[in-house]
Amino acid sequence: MIPPLDGLQLIEGSAFVAAPSGGMTLAQLGADVIRFDQIGGGLDARRWPLTEQGESIYWAGLNKGKRSIAVDLRSPRARELLTELIRRAGTFLTNFPARGWMGYDTLAEGRDDLVMLALTGNRDGSTALDYTVNCALGYPLVTGPVDHDEPVNHVLPAWDLVCGQTAALGLLAADRNRLRNGVGANMSLALSDVAIAAVAALGHVGEAQINGTERQRYGNDLYGAFGAEFRTADDERVYAVGISPKQWSSLLEATESTDAVAAVEAAGGYDFGDEGDRFRARAEVIACVAPWIEANPLSVVGARFDELGVCWGRYQSFLQLVDDDPRCSTESEMFREVDQPGIGTYLSPGSPVAFDGLLPQEPRPAPRLGQHTDEILAEQLGLTGAEIGTLHDDGVVA
Repeated sequence: MIPPLDGLQLIEGSAFVAAPSGGMTLAQLGADVIRFDQIGGGLDARRWPLTEQGESIYWAGLNKGKRSIAVDLRSPRARELLTELIRRAGTFLTNFPARGWMGYDTLAEGRDDLVMLALTGNRDGSTALDYTVNCALGYPLVTGPVDHDEPVNHVLPAWDLVCGQTAALGLLAADRNRLRNGVGANMSLALSDVAIAAVAALGHVGEAQINGTERQRYGNDLYGAFGAEFRTADDERVYAVGISPKQWSSLLEATESTDAVAAVEAAGGYDFGDEGDRFRARAEVIACVAPWIEANPLSVVGARFDELGVCWGRYQSFLQLVDDDPRCSTESEMFREVDQPGIGTYLSPGSPVAFDGLLPQEPRPAPRLGQHTDEILAEQLGLTGAEIGTLHDDGVVA
């Protein structure tokens, strides 16, 4: 198939997670994404996890399918080249300071329909990272064991990832508006705004303001519905959820606890058609459901849960995910074994969005730093071999 974003070109000046993940999302849908970096690598070029040889698996993971140009960002000539590259592409994503030569007004000279999105930490331009934003949102104070008094940070940079997807959506919206109305867009997007908007959408702001209450810690129990952790006979941990009526009845049927749970419902005056009552009575329900799970190994529990349509998952490590889970393997349409230069061959996903069941574009490796420098200078800017050679000799590009 022709990738849906074929023909869209994006220049990306970025580091860390949010901006690179946004650019990668577009690259996996067929956009030509050109990332520029300082010669020798930017702030994220050596971020963990690393291979034993010091290659960043992190960097490779967030830059799949892009092209790379390496320049000396301190050089006026390099800035001139990047400015021309951005103007010709017409679309620019960055989380570098959007001022000076990288300011919208400067870049838009001669390209009045330029689409640019600049990511910041806070709306006022001050610095912030996922972890400094998350600590202020309330989640660390409701995450962790019930009797724990200290904040618990999650290790997933969730706000960075959501911010990257929001950036990709914003760029596509602006590009559509440009196609329809011939206008550009000077957009800004703050990581903290993305995070707070998500917190509000999930009801936490309204709960605090309207009810005046503080959410409590509930460990691994699912707030406001039924979801709990269980241990199997062979000491595996699983998580089972009963939110929809079908999920609820299937879980009870699979664990042979329908009658016992009905007795709890009658004795306590509950209505287990109501998610809230399932949550309130969760300890009693768990006591009914757990014995069957604890009496059987994971293989039996998993087979029966699947047969009856229970909504469940197994707790597993990253190694177990790779070794045991068919969703993270070449059995999945999304994954391919991709040869990543400097690292080796390993599983790499394409876009999670399937078009008629197919990947919009085959997964491609991340580029080596500066891999496409000469190609981009020649094809995009029309420089001759001699001109490119001079730039190399002068240390402007690499």
